[in-house]
Amino acid sequence: MPTPAPDTATAVDRVALRAQAEEVLRALVGRDDAHLHEDQWQAVEALVADRRRVLVVQRTGWGKSAVYFVATALLRRGAAGPPRGATIIVSPLLALMRNQVDAARRAGIAAETLNSANQQDWDDVHARIAAGEVDVLLVSPERLNNPGFRDEVLPRLASDAGLVVVDEAHCVSDWGHDFRPDYRRIGTLLADLPAGVPVLATTATANARVTADVAEQLAVTDADGAPGEGTLVLRGTLDRPSLRLQVTALPDVATRLAWLASTLPTLTGSGIIYCLTIAAVEQVTEHLRAAGLDVRSYTGQTDPTEREQAEADLLANRVKALVATSALGMGYDKPDLGFVVHVGAPSSPIAYYQQVGRAGRATARADVVLLPGHDDQAIWEWFASTAFPPEDQVRATLAALDAQGTLSTAALETFVSLRRSRLEGMLKVLDVDGAVRRVRGGWESTGQPWAYDGERYARVTAARRAEQRTMLDYQATEGCRMAFLRAALDDPDLPDGWRCDRCDRCTGTSVGAVPDAGAVEHARELLAVPGEPVTARRQWPSGLGSLGLDLKGRIAPGEQVAEGRAVGRLDALGWGGPLREALREQVPTELPVNLRAAVRTVLDAWAPPVDVVVAVASESRGALVEHLAAGTARLLGVPLVGALLPTGTPSRHDVNSAQRLADVLRHVDLPPDVAAAVDGRRVLLVDDRTDTGWTLTVTGRLLRRAGATEVLPFVLGVG
Repeated sequence: MPTPAPDTATAVDRVALRAQAEEVLRALVGRDDAHLHEDQWQAVEALVADRRRVLVVQRTGWGKSAVYFVATALLRRGAAGPPRGATIIVSPLLALMRNQVDAARRAGIAAETLNSANQQDWDDVHARIAAGEVDVLLVSPERLNNPGFRDEVLPRLASDAGLVVVDEAHCVSDWGHDFRPDYRRIGTLLADLPAGVPVLATTATANARVTADVAEQLAVTDADGAPGEGTLVLRGTLDRPSLRLQVTALPDVATRLAWLASTLPTLTGSGIIYCLTIAAVEQVTEHLRAAGLDVRSYTGQTDPTEREQAEADLLANRVKALVATSALGMGYDKPDLGFVVHVGAPSSPIAYYQQVGRAGRATARADVVLLPGHDDQAIWEWFASTAFPPEDQVRATLAALDAQGTLSTAALETFVSLRRSRLEGMLKVLDVDGAVRRVRGGWESTGQPWAYDGERYARVTAARRAEQRTMLDYQATEGCRMAFLRAALDDPDLPDGWRCDRCDRCTGTSVGAVPDAGAVEHARELLAVPGEPVTARRQWPSGLGSLGLDLKGRIAPGEQVAEGRAVGRLDALGWGGPLREALREQVPTELPVNLRAAVRTVLDAWAPPVDVVVAVASESRGALVEHLAAGTARLLGVPLVGALLPTGTPSRHDVNSAQRLADVLRHVDLPPDVAAAVDGRRVLLVDDRTDTGWTLTVTGRLLRRAGATEVLPFVLGVG
């Protein structure tokens, strides 16, 4: 039976409880003069003495982790009743888990993790949990919906949990800047908890709307679903006295790179340089390393071992900076981080505050600089395109599962035209909503009725648009920048007319200087070098039989396409902007002048050994592709012998791999005269862009089967 909550009026000696709490705190931080501040104590008291559900919305560095470690120690030792079971902490990032395990052990708290990086330890951890030897178990939100963990391990943990902690709790709300469907699974965990198990949710980045949504999801309900005791919400000021905010608007990418190279050595300590895309991270890293600066890249595609090493090197100040995407966001704990620079603005002031909040937690000053880019809004639009899919796509997914039974994500791709990442995100939402269930081998339908909440999805999209406008307003404001951010996050403690007296608007000063012309020109020369490798596919997707296609396994070597070239990546700095402009919906009738020299440069450096040029005709950009192919043939001194022709409506790029392949296979044709012209020849295959790679793979295969000895693709943009 669960332990009943104590009588809050008489059962607990709260003075003695606070003394014990501060004893634990001193062990945790290693200082004899440490004391809980009042909000920390209020949270600990509510959790330990009153067994309440508490939402703490406090700035980074406030000490949220101290609350749950102190509460854990008190609950485990029976400071306010019988000793309690282990604390379960749902934590989003491995970096945060590693930091928290180390912190807990300093205070004598036995902490373990279950995550994708320590699978070899899972059996031992489970045994220690069963033996009562684990005080704190940290799990990722994704683990909550692993079939084995969800069905076998989680119920046992929930039945004996002493405390449940939801870290970075804004991820629970789809109004938040970083909503993660896996976090919604936490609702099931909380609903299954025995009465009297306290719950703590923490975040540094939640405006009033997100705070209210999370508090509602945490609130206790009775057996009939009626509301019980509400969530205790503790919100504090969002001011960060150490941060020196500034926005430095520079004319172009080259000037921003030169500014970084000249300014970085003048900044105190080590820090983080955030970029909006992986391609930008790679370019900035390469430029700074060429300038002699010790920096490393950090993205979601970085090898896990390399990521862990990069985190450790920054923590120990062995590097000047990590150049990172938002993958290095929540959870990375380096109290003396000296600066945060953004090359390109995040789309939300909430996301921006969360990222800059990594800096200056234990320093008197930390410099925070935003270098906005002209392409920021285009990148925001691309990320916005990954929102929850329209109803017809959702219904198609449910229908496929109803008809076919259990299907893997790859198999589902043959029934619905959504990219893999978007399909997986949708399935997680449907799982939380009870419409589908993740099982071993994939997904299955539950058969439960499900309603498409289009009105809510539209409101969330509108909220995202409003956040983007607010981020632009932040850049343009003439007032105090910290006051602007505090207002944007609905800081309840923001006085009227308050100013920080630290930011560039308040002081009229800023770090860094406009770099000299030589440095800018050097950066421009590096950016101006076009060229990006292009590879076609080597393997057919699985499950094509359901699309009526008898293709599987590896593509025959004699039908494969060789490595080719592109002018650049669409998400890159430098050429990304001109390429996106050339490939916009209102397409030009010929190749823009500013890209012609780039095409010549790539071809001169590559010197492809070809005999003829063949174009991939396009109904949407036909004139552009024809002009590009003709010009390429003239530059190489070989004939343009024709084009592969579309045989249907223009195909979409925003679909998954299997659907894109099927579409291309059904809507492209090799005319007989072109087939005859390529027999025994080496072919340069020209198209405007490549994304999934299937257009180049399929058209190149047609040319190889017609007798082409080699096919080398050439496109303007990748991505």
